[in-house]
Amino acid sequence: MRKAVRAIIIKDDSLLVMNRNKFGTIYDTLPGGNIEAGETPEQALYREVQEETMVEFTNPRLVFIEHSDPMYGDQHVFLCEYMQGEPQLHPESEEQKINKLGKNLYTPTWLPITDFKNAPFLSNKLQAKLLHALAHGWPEHPEEFASTGNV
Repeated sequence: MRKAVRAIIIKDDSLLVMNRNKFGTIYDTLPGGNIEAGETPEQALYREVQEETMVEFTNPRLVFIEHSDPMYGDQHVFLCEYMQGEPQLHPESEEQKINKLGKNLYTPTWLPITDFKNAPFLSNKLQAKLLHALAHGWPEHPEEFASTGNV
């Protein structure tokens, strides 16, 4: 089963998201990706966020584990403290190479939290969990949930 990491990074009432235009299907998701062999989830998180956004963060804390379908697998979602940087793809990242082909686009961006509720987010259940946590606080212990039927 695939295991991946995702980062929740907030700056000035905006959430860092990866806007996707995947062959005409447009949606947002949290930055992150696969945990590679030999990596801890935290190591994968730092690597993926660097590749996808070049935004620097600290103090990752696991707040959600989303059990999804086999294609997306288990998503370990970390709340992180923003340090510095503006979102841009790393020049050597796979996402940047894919963008050059022009049909499957990755655009890291800040999404105002006020717009997040109506954003086309990849996982409806994770979006609901994030909205609840933004309004009522983050869980003290990782909250696990199952989701299917994403985009």
